[in-house]
Amino acid sequence: MATGKEIRSKIQNLESTRKITKAMEMISVSKMRKAQDRMQAARPYADKVRSIATHLGQANPEYVHPFMKTNEAPRVGFIVVSTDKGLCGGLNAAIFRAVIQKMRGCQAEGLAMDAVAIGHKGFGFLKRVGLPVVAHVTHLGDRPQLDKLIGPVKVLLDAYARGELRAIHLFYTRFVNRMKQEVVGELLLPLSSTAMREQVAMREQVAIHEQVQAAESNGGVGHKTWDYLYEPDAKTVIDELLIRYVEALVFQAIAENMASEQAARMVAMKAATDNAGHVIDDLKLVYNKTRQAAITKELSEIVSGAAAIAV
Repeated sequence: MATGKEIRSKIQNLESTRKITKAMEMISVSKMRKAQDRMQAARPYADKVRSIATHLGQANPEYVHPFMKTNEAPRVGFIVVSTDKGLCGGLNAAIFRAVIQKMRGCQAEGLAMDAVAIGHKGFGFLKRVGLPVVAHVTHLGDRPQLDKLIGPVKVLLDAYARGELRAIHLFYTRFVNRMKQEVVGELLLPLSSTAMREQVAMREQVAIHEQVQAAESNGGVGHKTWDYLYEPDAKTVIDELLIRYVEALVFQAIAENMASEQAARMVAMKAATDNAGHVIDDLKLVYNKTRQAAITKELSEIVSGAAAIAV
């Protein structure tokens, strides 16, 4: 049985740990708010690029960009977005499970795989499972910069444009709220014109509804029409726009993953703080029982000694 001194030492260590986890929880709350603001700020740009790319594709059916073509190559590409640091619960483990599941499906089809790792944890995971990492980027910080992401992502984009990859899959965690994050494994390339039109139509309905309400409040109803002038030509514009579109999707995924990371870390640190408190309470109870037993033993020895002297 542990002595009183050992129990006091354990209590002090746990109290120090609880202070650290509480501080990390508060830091995660602050960082999560900033990451959530950046995530929401990036959404309008991604939505607008998606809308313009879809309308340009419909306006020029005679030209099909390589990103919208289906290749028959024997390889696929993975873009795995993870965190640089740990202590965020099972966030990374859930992403890695989705990657492993997709890897098994590709292996069953006889397809080889290349990967791009975004985040230190994902880079280590891909090396452990033996998946070839053609490019990686780590230590993005709290404010990811698009210029640091273009190079690694462009390796797979160029390979797909050359017809060397059949598809590119993107794995990340979507931020839903503070208590819920969803693992997403979506097909990045080839771009599906049908899926793009459905997403744009849904978002435009929401935007039109808001415009109608605003126009009615001003006494009239407005309506948008699409009309483009291409400079220098439609092909050049579509080529550049679709590249920006794919980059915007990857950047949005990273912003979502960072917000999810801080939310998961906040929940994990809060659970650690609460658990430390419960363990401290249990150890204090054990310490009081041990101390009481020691006092009772001393009293019984004193009484026994006094009784022996009296005899």
